Amino acid sequence: MGSTRLPGKVLADICGRPALGRLVDRLRACRMIDDIVLATSISPRDHALEDWGRSEGLAVYRGSEDDVLERVVGAHRFMGSDVVVEVTGDCPLLDPDVIDLGVETFFANDCDVVTNARVPSFPQGADVQVFGLEALADVEARISDPAVREHVSLYFYETPSDYRTIHLIADRSQHRPELRLQLDYAEDLAFVREVYTHLLPLHGAIFGVREILQLLDREPHLCCINADCMEKPLR
Repeated sequence: MGSTRLPGKVLADICGRPALGRLVDRLRACRMIDDIVLATSISPRDHALEDWGRSEGLAVYRGSEDDVLERVVGAHRFMGSDVVVEVTGDCPLLDPDVIDLGVETFFANDCDVVTNARVPSFPQGADVQVFGLEALADVEARISDPAVREHVSLYFYETPSDYRTIHLIADRSQHRPELRLQLDYAEDLAFVREVYTHLLPLHGAIFGVREILQLLDREPHLCCINADCMEKPLR
């Protein structure tokens, strides 16, 4: 809830449902996910997230606000997970088909990490990252770098020789790496609301990247709403 760019963004209303609710609806539409845990902080301002999560029937784990890596590992120890599908709470346009592709690719190959978040091809905010919990727990136990503690999977990508990583690349119909589908700024919220306003009547709550891109082809002016927003560097 303490986002510096858009405080309270994960509970912001998007056509009658909180942003986090829109995300959870999409995760629940995934075929390859067994369960969901909301990993939030022990900060008092995140009491609202715990209350919301429990009202939705979600498992909730609370840990360090600053040491996100420790919090995520703790959440999955709490859940008894073997494999982690890491999703940040600011992706209310996440595509269930992309998540399922990431998980299927992980299990179909001898690899440590599957990701589409490192080599730009999919729209920003249509991310999937899949890895074994033990690999993540090993990083948590050994690495004290503050950037790694904040950005959960960063170490996998900065030490590529240590991990067998598969990078998912969008096909031509979904290749829009410059497009922002995540929620960081007020302009992003305005954009996401417009997308839902246009697509809810046509597709219901669960639509994917292809439907979004078809909308933007029909209504290209919508891309201007958050076109000037920039992603913060990890370091």
